[in-house]
Amino acid sequence: MILSPRILLAALLISGLLGCAGKEFTRPEATALRNGETTYAQVIEKFGKPFAEGTLIRNDRTVRNATYVHSESAGKGAREGIVPSRSMSLYFLDDVLVGHEYLSSWASDSTDFDEGQRKYIEKGKTTEAELVQMLGKPSGYEIYPMIASKTDHAAVYAYAELDRGTLSRKAYRKVLVVSLDAAGIVTEFDYTSVGSK
Repeated sequence: MILSPRILLAALLISGLLGCAGKEFTRPEATALRNGETTYAQVIEKFGKPFAEGTLIRNDRTVRNATYVHSESAGKGAREGIVPSRSMSLYFLDDVLVGHEYLSSWASDSTDFDEGQRKYIEKGKTTEAELVQMLGKPSGYEIYPMIASKTDHAAVYAYAELDRGTLSRKAYRKVLVVSLDAAGIVTEFDYTSVGSK
């Protein structure tokens, strides 16, 4: 499972209220973040100081989290009525990357996905290539202890948005984590959503 959705929703809400918040960044290239290799120091050198930091417990291990957030109220959202924002959460065990996810509600690089497609995912049968065909490019990847298996890796599909309302703002986040074995076959998957559109 991914870091507490409430933390990200709070960060999006704060940045949305500020109108323009966080340092602008773009989605990293696939080779820029390598689970089991990239260090916390390398991330700070490349992206600078995070918007927020914290810790969480995954599979009885304490994982460090660094989150980057950027929003602009004047930008173009993935759909009408939302504040365009980007966030990137990075997870470290002993200062080595064990998971990362990138979320965007900008029209230019939205990470929205069709959660209804999860009904076609079959444990022991669906391949990683079929998963990408169904849902597109993953938002990120995870390894142990972000997932239970020490030998699997997981593809993460994640999306979050905040509406432009002024009195009672709605925030929404959905995450699909699909674990895959060394052969690229689905072993487990989990879907969560928080908030409302």
